[in-house]
Amino acid sequence: MILIGIGANLPYRDKSPRFTCTAALSHLAERGVTITCRSRWIESAPVPPSDQPWFTNGVALVKTTLGPEDLLAVLHHVETVFRRVRTVPNAPRALDLDLLAYHDLVSSTPPILPHPRLHERAFVVWPLAEIVPHWHHPTSGRTPLQMATALPPGQRIRWMAENPSDRQIRVTTDSSYR
Repeated sequence: MILIGIGANLPYRDKSPRFTCTAALSHLAERGVTITCRSRWIESAPVPPSDQPWFTNGVALVKTTLGPEDLLAVLHHVETVFRRVRTVPNAPRALDLDLLAYHDLVSSTPPILPHPRLHERAFVVWPLAEIVPHWHHPTSGRTPLQMATALPPGQRIRWMAENPSDRQIRVTTDSSYR
């Protein structure tokens, strides 16, 4: 099971962060990354708290023949397409794509897997609970719901209403991933 996190809190070419997140998934599909399932979009306050705009976030379950290093390179390439500029940690961004998990691979060298903070972020854990509720974190063994009960306090999130334009990405249905 390969999982990626999607987020943005700055507009790209006068388009909303939600539009950018959806468009980024289409770009991934054009680069050999098949989106098999995507969570609903969620809005989240910045972590750590700051005065920057709220984020649009989601999680996608993907299939690819790319290895973890090549997949991460594709994620970074798509971020660049959407003018992601890396300045300081936790800065506002037009797009953020994270490799959350690559099957059961555990690695302490880049790409670090599973993502070292995924279990601490409500904007990752709750979407995971929605699309892969029975998935187990490769090192802790916890499910997304178990991780949700242990989240640090004070993270503000809210589910966004679905929009038909969000589903314009190419999504395949593969019941083996549900």
